[in-house]
Amino acid sequence: MQILLIALSLIMANATDSTQHQDELFIVLTTGDQETQMMAMVLATQSANQDVPVRILLCSEAGYLGTEGSESMQFEPAGRSPKDLLNGLIQRGFTVEVCGIFLPNRDLTEQNLKEGITIASPPEVAAYMKSENVRYFTF
Repeated sequence: MQILLIALSLIMANATDSTQHQDELFIVLTTGDQETQMMAMVLATQSANQDVPVRILLCSEAGYLGTEGSESMQFEPAGRSPKDLLNGLIQRGFTVEVCGIFLPNRDLTEQNLKEGITIASPPEVAAYMKSENVRYFTF
């Protein structure tokens, strides 16, 4: 009986531990190439569909995906754009930010950002990146 209780305790500890350390996907998107942007958003969406927490940081030319009024071409077979998929992730509550240096180095302000997109805090992002459960991808 004691061995059974020990085994059960180990199983429960491992089950609890695995939920606390679930992998998260951190995508840093910098390219202005819309096909690459689309692939990044497809992978982010597919990961989210598999219950993987997703966080996106838009920098450089990709930062424009996070602004009001910017256009994004549609891709087949879905007939959707990178901006459409990004909007879907925002609506689902995932974190989307622009780099802290994106707005000040353009003729843009925080008011130009789409609703649901915030400005990243470099110290906070650096701390997040250090987490062992964060899988980091750049496009």
